[in-house]
Amino acid sequence: MATSQRKILVTSALPYANGPIHLGHMLEYIQTDIWARFQKLRGHECHYICADDAHGTPIMLKAQQLGLAPEEMIAQVQKEHQQDFADFNIQFDNFHSTHSEENRALASEIYLKLRDGGYIKSKTISQLFDPEKSMFLPDRFVKGTCPKCKSPDQYGDNCDSCGATYSPTDLIDPKSAVSGATPVMKDTEHFFFDLPAFEEMLKEWTRSGSLQQEMANKLGEWFEQGLQQWDITRDAPYFGFEIPDAPGKFFYVWLDAPIGYMGSFKNLCDKRGDINFDEYWAKDSTAEVYHFIGKDIVYFHSLFWPAMLEGAGFRKPNSVYAHGYVTVNGAKMSKSKGTFIKARTYLDNLNPEYLRYYYAAKLSSRIDDLDLNLEDFAQRVNSDLVGKLVNLASRTAGFISKRFDGKLAQINDLSLTESFLAKQDTIAEFYETREFGKAMREIMALADIANAYVADAAPWQLVKEEDKQEEAHQVCTNALNLFRILVTYLKPVLPQLAKDVEGFLQLELTWADLDRNLAGHEIAPFKALMQRVEMKSIEAIIEASTENLQASDAQANEPSQLDLDPISDEISFDDFVKLDLRIARIVKAEHVPEANKLLKLQLDLGGVTKQVFAGIKSAYAPEDLEGKLTVMVANLAPRKMRFGMSEGMVLAAGPGKKDLWILEPHEGAQPGMRVK
Repeated sequence: MATSQRKILVTSALPYANGPIHLGHMLEYIQTDIWARFQKLRGHECHYICADDAHGTPIMLKAQQLGLAPEEMIAQVQKEHQQDFADFNIQFDNFHSTHSEENRALASEIYLKLRDGGYIKSKTISQLFDPEKSMFLPDRFVKGTCPKCKSPDQYGDNCDSCGATYSPTDLIDPKSAVSGATPVMKDTEHFFFDLPAFEEMLKEWTRSGSLQQEMANKLGEWFEQGLQQWDITRDAPYFGFEIPDAPGKFFYVWLDAPIGYMGSFKNLCDKRGDINFDEYWAKDSTAEVYHFIGKDIVYFHSLFWPAMLEGAGFRKPNSVYAHGYVTVNGAKMSKSKGTFIKARTYLDNLNPEYLRYYYAAKLSSRIDDLDLNLEDFAQRVNSDLVGKLVNLASRTAGFISKRFDGKLAQINDLSLTESFLAKQDTIAEFYETREFGKAMREIMALADIANAYVADAAPWQLVKEEDKQEEAHQVCTNALNLFRILVTYLKPVLPQLAKDVEGFLQLELTWADLDRNLAGHEIAPFKALMQRVEMKSIEAIIEASTENLQASDAQANEPSQLDLDPISDEISFDDFVKLDLRIARIVKAEHVPEANKLLKLQLDLGGVTKQVFAGIKSAYAPEDLEGKLTVMVANLAPRKMRFGMSEGMVLAAGPGKKDLWILEPHEGAQPGMRVK
């Protein structure tokens, strides 16, 4: 279906220029890249830009430690970042730096417009000062005991233990994180952005549909607490931009960081010459602007940033899309366990397209955390990409080359092709709304159909019979045409595979040509497109990522994250027969707020309704479960959970994650039936 061309600018949050990219970072860039590539595949004018966030005290101090000028260090880091992104097939239209003349000019312009509009206030504040380093200390460079819960070694802005937020001056026994010295109070003049002046506009904008519902709800809590004026000043020494007409005062990094989106785009416009900056950023712009970010920086992007743009006379973004964190094997990334994995360590061992697909298969439009389970990762890649997708071509392409002069036949029966093409609008909608996991499920369901067709037709048998040659030609051509459609659908996710397939099929894969007739088209000889993931590659990544820490004897005896769970102590047959296993119909399924793995289920056991919290969120969306059947341990004592009462346990079979299977309604079981 033809669509009118849109003008789209899309950004990812700017990586901080003081360290390497890791797999947690890569989630965001892969998510954004898929979305931007999809827009381009659909024929829209889409520009994906980013930059290194290159200012701030941490960069200044890190450069001092390395014996480098800050400019040298950020140049080195930027080179490493860009190489990592390029090797993960992240296709930026421009990657720049916030330490640029474009950004300096725009930051000054926006500040002066805010100042002239009456939105910048001057105050004298008392701030902690390091007497040994002769510098004012940013919040994160003061540590001490939390004034609320008394937990030690907490940062100066919030407590990791109880979540309280406070001023660094509220800390008990504060210490400088730079020198260890006890800081002293010192007066200094700072400039503040008058965020409360934009409260009504922000309330309207945050509820306009520009944000995910979870984000809008969270911002509602901040409105209830009351918006505060925002300190945008840092005192020398500081690596950043000096504030116009204020010697020795510098813009706080978070003021010029989001302006870096505009600075990078301005740099692209100047280099290209055919893109108009104002067409995208002017107040009356009809172009679209989208920011992809992590949930930890929602406050800056959904309050400060749109207020700054409004006050300076620029347009606000159409939407800000937040995602959750990445965990590995169900836990936070850990250097001691080897699961704090740098992008380069992964790239040294595995194909980047594997991670792109795995992340896509688990991403939704929600802000849920995403678990990179390494065993599930290997199984899913091997099953979906190697076993289903690539296998479709490898089973049939050889016959075209060897038996039919490398040329495809005219397909007589187009029913399968038409059913695949009928899914294009559904898949496109899933991409557009960032429901990548749903798109991958649709595509792999089609791959299952195509593989079943090939298995039933068995072209390897047909080619052995003289009178079945045309039929074999038809089957192999049909299979490769279905393969072409599938890879086109996956092109935003697997750009390198798509490029290799284009070479094999000797044509460009475009959304507009999905229904192309390939009769008589000549293909190149088939070459292997993907290899299976071997667990030894994953083990090599973990080994390379593990810090050399002195482990205790107990830790040394712990099983690896990749080991199978040990079998529990045996129970007697008498214990087993006490279990009352019943068929239950899932009447209602819901997400559990703040729970990564749980779904809330209402189960019908033939007239009796029970509520159960089940850890099957990785395998099913709630809407996919309603009406299906499951087996329930019906006589399990109710258990009080943080989210409510769970009155039993549901059973599912499979290796875990997405591969968990329950009963289908057509399988003959009835609610309330006992399983024997």
